[in-house]
Parts: sequence; structure tokens; C-alpha cells
Amino acid sequence: MDKVNDYLRVAQETASEAGQMLRQNMENAREISYKGIVDLVTNFDNQAQQMIFMRLSSSFPEHDFLAEEGLSREKGAEFRWIFDPLDGTTNYAHRFPVFCVAIALEQKGESLLGVVYDPMREEMFWAVRGKGAFLNEKRIQVSSVDDLDRSLIATGFPYDLRESEVNNIKHFNNFMTRVQAIRRCGSAELDLCYVACGRFDGFWELKLKPWDVAAGALIIKEAGGQVTDFEGEGFRSFSPDVLATNGLIHKAMKAILHLD
Repeated sequence: MDKVNDYLRVAQETASEAGQMLRQNMENAREISYKGIVDLVTNFDNQAQQMIFMRLSSSFPEHDFLAEEGLSREKGAEFRWIFDPLDGTTNYAHRFPVFCVAIALEQKGESLLGVVYDPMREEMFWAVRGKGAFLNEKRIQVSSVDDLDRSLIATGFPYDLRESEVNNIKHFNNFMTRVQAIRRCGSAELDLCYVACGRFDGFWELKLKPWDVAAGALIIKEAGGQVTDFEGEGFRSFSPDVLATNGLIHKAMKAILHLD
């Protein structure tokens, strides 16, 4: 357990350092390039990624790494870090203050710990497998809402929204008249953490990448929630579709995701 505590400490310190750098540069000019029509990246994404990789790789040189901006170092190690240096890049590029740094550690393909840091609110969500989930130092748990009609849920839309018919619009329309309200905040990892602490009752999204969900999915599970794919099968970080809830509205949300 001492090693796990060390992994967690370094992950939290690293997320905090990268997050504070992003916050300090929130109002500064930034360089923006495009990976797709609406899929952008800023110079601060790259700066944060370099900061995180240098810190983690120097602390744990024997580990593998996978991150959003083209970073992949796979040696077949027992441990692999998966991180998003800036989840909510579009928000950040427009100076909309909803974004985070997300860092997860897998051991033999299974999530071991997850850290999600929101520097604007100074909120550190974190969990270690089998040890519960926390917001800063306070233990968190999912909501007790068991009626979909009274639920507040969240989602996001894929970057190929304009090119692909598989774009979440149908699901969004189906949910609109069946829940209390839907929020679309622009950061999947924060959405997952908000389910974990009871701010949201459920979340769904499609075409996600491992760095979008690896940390938040573990935090939800450790907070007593449920995370699956759209079919209700066991969720892994490489599952492209995610359904995450407090567990009480999971079946109802799954049914709506399967409406024509």
C-alpha cells in the first residue's frame, strides 16, 4: 500500500501543478491549432502534457504512458498512466472556466487510482481502488435520486458531429422529455466526477477515448455508482461509449439509449 500512496501523492501533486499553470494562463494569449473542424488543441495543452509526462516518467521510469496529444509509450509494463492534460480544451480556448486535469493509473489493465483536478474551483477528486472516493479530503457518494423524471443528467457530443450520423443528437432528444434537465459542460472527466459526488445523477456519452474516462470512471465506482457501456456490459477505459449513473437510474437510462 505504501507504493500506492506514493503513486497517489505524485499524481495529485502533478495534477495540481499542471492545473495551476493552466489557471495562471487562462487569460493569456494562446496558440490554437485544429485536429478537425471543431477539434482543437492549444499550446497550453501541450505544455501541461509535457509537465505531467516529465514528472511521472522521472518518478516512475519503468511505467507505460498514454495521453491525448499523441503521447504513447508502451513497453508492456505492469503499470500504465493514462492522462488528459486539459480536459475541456474548447472551454479553455474560449476562456470558459470549466476544465480539468485528469490522471489515472492502471495495473495490468485494471484501474488502480484516479485523480481529477479542477484548478478554477480548487477541487481535487480522487479515488484508489477499494478505498472509496473523495473530493479534497471529504468522502463522496452518488445521489439517491431514483426517478428519472427528477434526475439531472449530463452528456457531450463527439468531435465528428458534423460528419457522422452517430452523433448523440437522437439520444439527447430522447432524454430531453424524460428527465428534469440535461447539462452539457464540455468536460467528460468533470461530468463523471459530478456524478460521483451527487451533483449529477447520470451521464452518457459516445466516442470517448481512454484519457476522457479512465480517472472519472473509477471515482464513480468508488463513490457507489455504476459505470457500463451502452449495452450494460462491464466498462473498460477503452470502451468508446459510457453510461455512468448513481446506479438507481441506470436501467432507465439504458432503456432510453436503446430507443429508435
